[in-house]
Amino acid sequence: MSKENKLSRRDFLLSAAMTFTAAGLAIIAPASAPFKKETTMTQIAKQSTTPEGPGSASGAPNLPPGFTDTFTSQYIDTGELRQHAVIGGEGPPLLLVHGWPENWYAWRLLMPALAQEFQVIAVDQRGIGLTDKPQDGYDSGNLALDLVALMEELGHQRFALVGHDTGYIIGYALAADHPDRVARVALAEIPGVPLPPPDSPPLFVPESLNSRLWHIPFNRVNDELTELLVRGREDIFFGYEFAIQTGNGRKLPENVINYYVRLFSNRDALRGCFELYHAWDATMAQNKERQNQPLTMPVLAIGGSESWGEAVGHVAANDVQTIVFPGVGHWVAETAPEEMLAALTAFLAPYRNGG
Repeated sequence: MSKENKLSRRDFLLSAAMTFTAAGLAIIAPASAPFKKETTMTQIAKQSTTPEGPGSASGAPNLPPGFTDTFTSQYIDTGELRQHAVIGGEGPPLLLVHGWPENWYAWRLLMPALAQEFQVIAVDQRGIGLTDKPQDGYDSGNLALDLVALMEELGHQRFALVGHDTGYIIGYALAADHPDRVARVALAEIPGVPLPPPDSPPLFVPESLNSRLWHIPFNRVNDELTELLVRGREDIFFGYEFAIQTGNGRKLPENVINYYVRLFSNRDALRGCFELYHAWDATMAQNKERQNQPLTMPVLAIGGSESWGEAVGHVAANDVQTIVFPGVGHWVAETAPEEMLAALTAFLAPYRNGG
């Protein structure tokens, strides 16, 4: 291969992002008025029931000390969907949106500190965890509407948002489609390229990149084949994903991986975890329209140096700050919680102070 045909790792990452990801990064315009407390935890409790057992806050292992003194699981029924969220803290509302293949638990290490300054709402996406798993409605526009309805039901017209991986995809859609709803957004760990893939995507990419991205075309196969191949082998399938996405950086503990494997080890949960990928074409078509209006709100793009790095900051927005954590892979909230908390604290300070 000639020198001219050799691509750098970053070039490959961005090329693959154009091919496979088609998502964007987002945040929303700064609040125009100081924060006004809208809903108390007592009011929230009155409009929802408290789930228990696996998938809930009370049934989660290895939580930080005192976690359940601050946080409780809630079912919030918006009429269209019953959603599960773990809620606690006092202050302006902060919505946390997990990635794949995880649930609200991905944010557990950040939540106690964040709850000292915000009312934290860590939600399970449609199809994931204890949230309902209908047969359709998994395009990013509708997933964003789920979260708008959730926050409205909780009494929050405007809020800040943090999303990771598929939470980045949903967060971009929410920011682009509902810029009046979100005050600020920090999104992490997929390339910030809100563009559709080229008409003729490459079939072959370098082995190291293929190992990290193969799950996207696999998950997109809209047939029971994917479930049949994974069912009974969840530990192999999901275990590989957690390992390969770490890179050479810090790894998730085995007991945490086991928690996520159990989370997806039933038919309904396994089906639900693939549904966002089944709606990939619809999401890409929506992103083609969204790219025509660059985001005008502050955006914090967060990457791990052993994963997507600075590629997270390549987003159609007017105000983007990019931060890369050295020696960290894809699972930034769980393997670099101190760095993540410091970045979010600084970024969210104007919002916390009513700006």
